Amino acid sequence: MKILLLLAKGVELIEASAFIDVFGWNRHYNQIDTEIITCGFKREILSTFSIPIRVDLLIDEIVVDEYDALAIPGGFGDYGFYEEAFDEKFLDIVREFKDKGKLIASICVGALPIGKSGILEGKKATTYHLMGKRRQKQLEAFGVNVVNEPVVIDVYGKIKL
Repeated sequence: MKILLLLAKGVELIEASAFIDVFGWNRHYNQIDTEIITCGFKREILSTFSIPIRVDLLIDEIVVDEYDALAIPGGFGDYGFYEEAFDEKFLDIVREFKDKGKLIASICVGALPIGKSGILEGKKATTYHLMGKRRQKQLEAFGVNVVNEPVVIDVYGKIKL
């Protein structure tokens, strides 16, 4: 399985590392062919707290047909997360993964660009719940049925693994 880890400026390192760690351990211990490819708008992006991350590919180099799944970690608005996460190029990748029936997963506010893309309209999802549920309200404004659960799964189309 080949997974695209789509990173926006201001990404939370711990959220990106969760995807990398889970799939890395899966590959190492279970010997399942799982590969993670990182992608961003620039070769080096600044994560939350200005820690640089070097990515494998630029967003314009992505060929969705080469991937089985998309993973989007959340980020911190004070470090520019929404500038890139809400960019049309970012949203178009999300839409294309959905249109091709590929898996899409997110952590925390990584659900917001998915919601903004329009593919979650009428679907169940969740996001960051603190600060007066500000981010959940934002997700709801995209037509999403927000549920206050730690993990939400809502499937579209046929999924093959």
